[in-house]
Amino acid sequence: MSTHYPRIRIHSKSGHLLVREGLNLTFYIRRSHKDISREITCALETWLRAVGPDAPGLYADEEGHWQVLDEAGWAVIRQELNDPQSAYVALTNAASNEQRYRFFYQGRELDRPFLKREPGAVSALSFWLPTEYLEEHGPERVRALAVELASPLPFCTGNAGLSFNYDSNPAHMSGDTPKLRFRYPGMDVPDTSWVSLHIGTQVRGPSWLTFLGQPVLGELGGASGLRARLRHPETTVQEMEGERAVVSLGPWPEAGDTEQGNVLPAYRELAHVLEPWLYHEPKIHTVQSMEDTRRWERRFLD
Repeated sequence: MSTHYPRIRIHSKSGHLLVREGLNLTFYIRRSHKDISREITCALETWLRAVGPDAPGLYADEEGHWQVLDEAGWAVIRQELNDPQSAYVALTNAASNEQRYRFFYQGRELDRPFLKREPGAVSALSFWLPTEYLEEHGPERVRALAVELASPLPFCTGNAGLSFNYDSNPAHMSGDTPKLRFRYPGMDVPDTSWVSLHIGTQVRGPSWLTFLGQPVLGELGGASGLRARLRHPETTVQEMEGERAVVSLGPWPEAGDTEQGNVLPAYRELAHVLEPWLYHEPKIHTVQSMEDTRRWERRFLD
């Protein structure tokens, strides 16, 4: 058991794993799929080298059903990534009751007429890692991997940190689970497909690693201007090529624990700096009320 985060395993009555603690790395990119397909393929190859080619064993077909990721399956994935308009790729580990590894890419054609109703729509790329990977390889290796994954991507913003990884259905975060969400403020609840339809260039709150590109980083005065606003001794700001930066909040990802008085002061400081650019849900989407959604969005501000 780590001192940095809780071990969470929530099962259905039949024994199926619904929610577990894990790591989520997500990047939001305000570019159409046709302009970033090479970079996405590069990031996928980087992830596979890190986790092993056998980590993902299933892929989602056009109907959303999981299929075996064999040679023919990989051909489908390559074809999808090479599509000149848009792409949807979801990979997961073969043992569906573990939820350890996942790759998700929503590559949109941003100039399509129907997206005029969604001016905040972006393409998005997301990776899951189990906390066992963190414990085996150490946080420095995970941080290096996150930076390597981010390097080729023309992201606007991105996050890497602890999360409640759940089996695709937001309803699994209902019941007693929201109590855990408020107790452990350093753990995100990933919903990449939905958020990427609305986030635009906003920031999805602070996490262990917060990636900032344009225009937010420029409005903060660049990496040097951001660095000057952050005083916590464990916070670092690393510049990246292309007028981008990554903010690291300590050597380990931390869940915090409000019941123990651990409210993550470094996360709170960064949240206050980023407050004008933070993402807010535009309407009710998850199973919790909008009041609880707003309270969770402000967990580091109030």
